[in-house]
Amino acid sequence: MTAPLEFINVTKDYAGFKALDGLSFDVQPGEVLGLLGHNGAGKTTSMKLVLGVIAPTQGSIRVLGESPTGHASDRLRRALGYLPENVSFYPQLTGREVLRYFARLKGAAPVSVDDLLERVGLTAAADRRIRTYSKGMRQRIGLAQALLGAPRLLLLDEPTAGLDPQVTREFYRMIDDLRGQGVSILISSHVLPGVEAHIDRAAILGRGRLLALGSLPELRDRARLPLRIRLQGQPDPEQTARVMQPLGFALCPPGPVLELQGDPARKLEAVRALLALPGVTDFELIQPALEDLYAHFNRHDGEAAPCMP
Repeated sequence: MTAPLEFINVTKDYAGFKALDGLSFDVQPGEVLGLLGHNGAGKTTSMKLVLGVIAPTQGSIRVLGESPTGHASDRLRRALGYLPENVSFYPQLTGREVLRYFARLKGAAPVSVDDLLERVGLTAAADRRIRTYSKGMRQRIGLAQALLGAPRLLLLDEPTAGLDPQVTREFYRMIDDLRGQGVSILISSHVLPGVEAHIDRAAILGRGRLLALGSLPELRDRARLPLRIRLQGQPDPEQTARVMQPLGFALCPPGPVLELQGDPARKLEAVRALLALPGVTDFELIQPALEDLYAHFNRHDGEAAPCMP
């Protein structure tokens, strides 16, 4: 099956500045790909290229099998959904009027408006003016307009910026539902702990280049970051250090609880040794999180921190 989105060795120059430099990745059917990177890494440029707003200097982009800047661009845009970081709608219109307006622009069925309002939890506020909406409500009406016409590919640029935890959870619940329906999603976010559980793969950008691409397990295997073990009980630190050191595990600096950090390949040996240590009542294995992986691939030297926070 053809990938809904493909970047093939894409470079984008702006007056000698390379916003993107030989970028290649794809988004598979029903996949959520996290596009991660610092400000200026190339995330927004990538979104604009997919939308056909700008064209690549070199390389090619395939959106649903076609070029987004070709003769079929209008048809392609109807198959795309886009939620920008800062949504802005006419403040005097109601939520329902906004969606009806965009439905006409996109050629979507007007009857879908009420269904979308219910889907994003805005039925009760549908006839209120946009100027009375909170930040979270504006984001939800923005998501509703992105979903008009049942898009096959959804682009989300910092979709949870400024949202409270409850609204963020509701938003990602909708993302999970869309993925289950086969919608392909490209999501850009700075809030890595929030997005981690909802992406299938991550594409980490730096200075316009692809630094890493893969699922979290694949990125962990590549990064080889230390495994953390948080101990419970009252084990003796000196004895713990003496037993664990031959296994490649060292104590982290003193803190409220005793922690070790070491080679993930020797996890089973470490667990057996801990089970035999007096004073250990329980322990927690902590895999490197998306934030740890992001920091690792963005470090120039590629070395792991002595003890990850």
